Amino acid sequence: MDDSSFGQAVQDLVSRDADLARIVHEHGRPVLWTRPPGFPALVLFILEQQVSLASAAAAYSRLAERLGGMSPELLAEATPEVLRASGVSRQKDRYLRALSAAVLDGTLDLDGLAELPDDEVHRALVALPGIGPWTADVYLLACLGRPDLWPTGDRALQVAAAEALGLAAVPDPASLTVLGERWRPLRSTAARLLWHGYLSRRGRVETRPDLLS
Repeated sequence: MDDSSFGQAVQDLVSRDADLARIVHEHGRPVLWTRPPGFPALVLFILEQQVSLASAAAAYSRLAERLGGMSPELLAEATPEVLRASGVSRQKDRYLRALSAAVLDGTLDLDGLAELPDDEVHRALVALPGIGPWTADVYLLACLGRPDLWPTGDRALQVAAAEALGLAAVPDPASLTVLGERWRPLRSTAARLLWHGYLSRRGRVETRPDLLS
């Protein structure tokens, strides 16, 4: 998905969905949020699990500064003390080292993921410790630009859907799956619009993509 196709997708959705149209009316059209594909993006997504975007970005910045960059080689050689001082928990330390090892030994071909269909990318990623459906979904959406991803395990998306649709309760992943059917085959754009409303209402912004450069 590029800026042109994203703009068309937004137009298509808001023309037929009053709830999404209201988000654009109140908060403007979001920019196309992307992240460069590759190892740094997966590191950041792992750090974002169960914490705020701001906390994860701060931990990533501290870690990259201490390592002198972000690569599987640098991370594999880092001591636990360096990761802990950067704000990385023992559990996420284990996940990051497993990711580094998989890239270094060829178990995970990060460059090759772009050539695979969604379900194969998903399988390749969730085979690693610490990478579940949410991480695989958001990597496909934000890094590989796939147009019809719907990360039902994302808490912000669950809350955003409840707010935008005026639901009495925040939907669980199963309920969110059903709700998302109304936006096929443009669920990635619907998710971006819902996140945009969620963040705008709270005065927050997406993590800057240049954090990974």
